[in-house]
Amino acid sequence: MTARPALLWFRDDLRLSDNPALRAAIEYGPLICLYIFDTSADRRPIGAAACWWLSRSLAALSEAIAARGGELLILHGDPAQLLPYIVQEADIGFVAWNRRYGGAAIALDKSLKAKLTDTRVEVESFNANLLNEPWQVATKADGPFKVFTPYWRVVRERGEPSAPLPAPAKLSKARLPAALRERALTVADLALEPTAPDWAGGLREAWTPGEAGAQERLSTFLDEAIAGYHDGRDRPDKLSTSRLSPHLRFGEISPRQIWHATKVALETGNTPGSAADSEKFFSELGWREFSYHLLFHNPDLATANFNRRFDAMSWDKDEAALTAWQKGLTGYPIVDAGLRELWQTGWMHNRVRMITASFLIKHLLTDWRVGEAWFWDTLVDADPANNPASWQWVAGSGADAAPYFRVFNPVTQGEKFDPKGIYVRRFIPELAELDDKFIHRPWEAPESALKQAGIVLDQNYPKPIIALDFGRRRRALDAFSTLRSK
Repeated sequence: MTARPALLWFRDDLRLSDNPALRAAIEYGPLICLYIFDTSADRRPIGAAACWWLSRSLAALSEAIAARGGELLILHGDPAQLLPYIVQEADIGFVAWNRRYGGAAIALDKSLKAKLTDTRVEVESFNANLLNEPWQVATKADGPFKVFTPYWRVVRERGEPSAPLPAPAKLSKARLPAALRERALTVADLALEPTAPDWAGGLREAWTPGEAGAQERLSTFLDEAIAGYHDGRDRPDKLSTSRLSPHLRFGEISPRQIWHATKVALETGNTPGSAADSEKFFSELGWREFSYHLLFHNPDLATANFNRRFDAMSWDKDEAALTAWQKGLTGYPIVDAGLRELWQTGWMHNRVRMITASFLIKHLLTDWRVGEAWFWDTLVDADPANNPASWQWVAGSGADAAPYFRVFNPVTQGEKFDPKGIYVRRFIPELAELDDKFIHRPWEAPESALKQAGIVLDQNYPKPIIALDFGRRRRALDAFSTLRSK
């Protein structure tokens, strides 16, 4: 222990358990816990739904720190300026943080580490949010992977991830200088939640942000949903997925914690899931890892085509069609249900994400970056790696991407994965009384069936904004096929 305090800088790791930077800071000396709401020009501002989540998560973290005798100092501004100022004002001897993997974040961290080290402050960074660092997994030619399956094979050959760290029982709080005390903000001061209008009612009903909420969500998944996950995860009509993605996005839980809790539950017989279920679940954690692998090696993943041939693609700019898609008014029920689920809850089932993305990109010929930006603003789990990697996968421009000629048919997809229309009816109540036979194709229903269900097409539910065959064959395939020779 030393008389000089340590500074722990929280970023995308809003938890106390399995937090290696926190452990290192505690071992150094009395602690100042810091969160900076980044307003610098280099950052990508988080979306409105993610802001709501961040507000609740910071409040939960602040309470957890206070319960252990500490305090969370909240500031806003440019970390490049604020961090050296804080270090000087508080006479910090050691600074710790957990790593991030976007290009701007890496550049900031390198710059700060060099600047602080020059002032004889010890700085150390850690891996808290990935099973493996992006540079630890490489091809035989010592390069980055571009295909998920061999990437995941190498990861699995590396063995089990290390065991997660426990949360500290107590925090030794360092004295906060008056100059910093005067600048300290509350979570409410950040004004992250919507007020006029308050559109977050559905989010509050659906989610419990924070570390405790993450652990509760994991426990519920292991108790109720992992059994049958291998086959059921594609069914939006069932509660068959973990819904841990926003908790992972804000670092309220680590992939190591999820991995080991799942292994323990299966090995002790405390969950009815099978080995096939757990392996499929682990591979979904693997896709998240692969996305960060891609982001680290391709910092412009959210703005540039991974496959540069797609730079020659001629995208359509139909604002009316885009608005219909965003509002869930395309006339294709599985697409509309997905966009309405997104608007109401800040989340969308993964299978439906692929269907809605494919419809926007392939049938409406809209640039994938437009869809990625919409999800970035409306998803509570809008992730800097997963979001662009997944949109590029659907577009065909990404790593290990779906081929350009793979065009999801929203009707057959709906009939396969929501056969009784349970999901559609949940989010499109105007179709609730329609017969199962027509729930995914209401425009084919006879007038008598529509009348009995109280549906008047183009009045209380739209007709399709584009014919499927026209969208697939005469738009998508023709447009995308021109890229083959480039």
